[in-house]
Order: sequence, then C-alpha cells, then structure tokens
Amino acid sequence: MARVLLLHSMYGLRPAVHQAADRLRAAGHEVHVPDLYDGRVVDTPEEGIAIKDEIGRDELLKRAVAAAAPLSGERLVYAGFSLGAAIAQNLALGDERSLGLLLMHGTSDMADGVSADDLPVQLHVADPDTYEPADWLNSWYLGMRRARADVEVFRYPGVGHLFTDPDLADYDAEAAGRAWAIAEDFLAGL
Repeated sequence: MARVLLLHSMYGLRPAVHQAADRLRAAGHEVHVPDLYDGRVVDTPEEGIAIKDEIGRDELLKRAVAAAAPLSGERLVYAGFSLGAAIAQNLALGDERSLGLLLMHGTSDMADGVSADDLPVQLHVADPDTYEPADWLNSWYLGMRRARADVEVFRYPGVGHLFTDPDLADYDAEAAGRAWAIAEDFLAGL
C-alpha cells in the first residue's frame, strides 16, 4: 500500500479525479486529493488557464506543499493530472523521502543540478500532445535521467491530452484503461 497525494488538473477537482482516487483506494492505497482551486471547477482549457494564472504558480505550489505537510510523516507518492502532475513533480523532487512520482498527462521543468536518486517515476502522455511536445518530452526525459531518476514513459498515440477524464472530449476508454492498469502495477511495486 502506498500513501498518495493526487493533484488535479487546471480544470479543478473534477469527478474524474475523485474516480481515480477511488480506483487507487480500491487497490489498497491511501489517497489524498486536495483542492488547490478552492472549489472552482471549469469546463474549458481557457477557463482553467485563467484560474491558474489568477492564483499564480507560486501560490499553487504553496497550497500543494500545505496539503502534503500533514502527510509527510510517511513516505509519499506524488501524483497528478497535467498541471497537477507538474506540481507533483516539483514536490517529489524537493522531498528526499519521496517514494515515487506518477505523472498523468504532464511534466515540469527541473532546476539544474536537481537530484532524484533512483526515484521511481512514471509518465503517461498523449502522442502527440500539444501541452507536452515531443522535443520537450525528450529533454524532460534526459533531465530526469541526469537526475538519476528511474523513469518510464508511456505514450498513447492518437488520444487527447487528458485522455483519462471520462467527462472531457479527450477521453479514450481503451488508452485510459491501459494507463490505469500500468499505473496500478507501478504503485503496487513501490
């Protein structure tokens, strides 16, 4: 069993995030799902970007750190969707006790010299993905390897960015099923 902090996308704490948390709980994991948007949920990328910009990157990171702090007595798996994945990556790389990092649909840049000694990292991403272009993903992967992370990337051809959210147009049931099966195996192995 892993203790997981699962962070939502720029759309807010949508039903799909709760469904994912329930799926992981059914597999035996303890899952915490903070609301970084204070109850706001949106339906379009434009609305999500507007809220993200209004709150600001630094404030979102502070809110995520505050959500993780009460859980820090035990090793955490940081996980997230798109924007939440980017924030989860920052938290995991800043926590030397991090147990793992599960990224669904997103990544973040990394500071030079960051170390992730043998941190298990798994990324699930659309191929192609307008938010995660191939050149960026290649650079990100090399950066993770330089940081000495144990990283796996799973690409899903022909699907939309948030292909695991059944309430969005990006949803692809087959790809989502594959991604969740692989992610559950990843968490079970930590």
